[in-house]
Amino acid sequence: MPQTFPVLFSVAAEDAGARLDQFLVSKIPDVSRARVQQLIEQELVVVDDVAAKASLRLRGGERVKVLGPALVEPLRAIPEDIPLDLVYEDDDLAIVNKPAGMMVHAGAGATDDERNRGTLVNALLHRFGRLSEVGGEVRPGIVHRLDKETSGLIVVAKNDEAHRKLAAQFSGREVKKTYIALVQGWVKAERGTINSGIRRDSVRRVRMTTRGSGGREAITHYLVRKRIQSDFGKFTLLELKIDTGRTHQIRVHLSSLGHPVVGDVLYGAAREIRAHAGKTRGRAVDKSDPAISLGRNFLHAAALELQHPRTEQKLSFARGLPQELEAFLEKVQRRG
Repeated sequence: MPQTFPVLFSVAAEDAGARLDQFLVSKIPDVSRARVQQLIEQELVVVDDVAAKASLRLRGGERVKVLGPALVEPLRAIPEDIPLDLVYEDDDLAIVNKPAGMMVHAGAGATDDERNRGTLVNALLHRFGRLSEVGGEVRPGIVHRLDKETSGLIVVAKNDEAHRKLAAQFSGREVKKTYIALVQGWVKAERGTINSGIRRDSVRRVRMTTRGSGGREAITHYLVRKRIQSDFGKFTLLELKIDTGRTHQIRVHLSSLGHPVVGDVLYGAAREIRAHAGKTRGRAVDKSDPAISLGRNFLHAAALELQHPRTEQKLSFARGLPQELEAFLEKVQRRG
């Protein structure tokens, strides 16, 4: 956000029809929609000198003024009694099978509850009481992360020594991570490596991109497990291994191939998939055709191999697809 207030914007004719919150996100660099909504809720945004709602449709010609920065509650870790699928535990570490929809630690959100509640860290603090402090007060015990809508195995450090040794394994690319993803369309090659650098999208700041220069090194290996031809179109079930752990790495890499992860609307996946889509070229969409959708990304961290930070013993863990992904896969493969 700019440091000098108020900030004034004039609504051009081409912006007519846009929601107020969408307009501000497009005009203010490095700001999320959640933060813009906080500004509006705190009546720090006025349109022609009148406080307005986020859903206001602009007509063109208005003057939008941001009066000051939003007041934001600090991020914090709060012990909460949330069920955990604990795969392994000892005095040094724990392996947890995280469900989709759960943030790893406190983060973005328009309200205090959205920012701080329901996280994996909160559940871990309730279960274990104390975790490593290397990651700071907001991220105790967290050695690496999974996206909110990605399920699967995640490593948690219980003490600082274990955290440092585990982090060294991750940075040294010694940890083996295997993911399963279902993508739209048929990936051309049976196996391959994507090594496009990744950086934050300069326009849509919630996204990452492989376009442009200056991206950080990112390496993803993929193997086709199954090609699916169904009434809902073509899909590819992939097994993936990553050498690096960039933000949204697998999602942005697969999208860059033109095959977004099913359910990942941020990177171009269809919000709803209708039966017979693309079956007849030029065929109009029939809203009576059966449709399926997935309220999460079809991406699962299925297997993990690492060295125990104290005993140096090799540890291997695996968890199959969660029920909602198995059910979706069954729907996709159903014919007739």
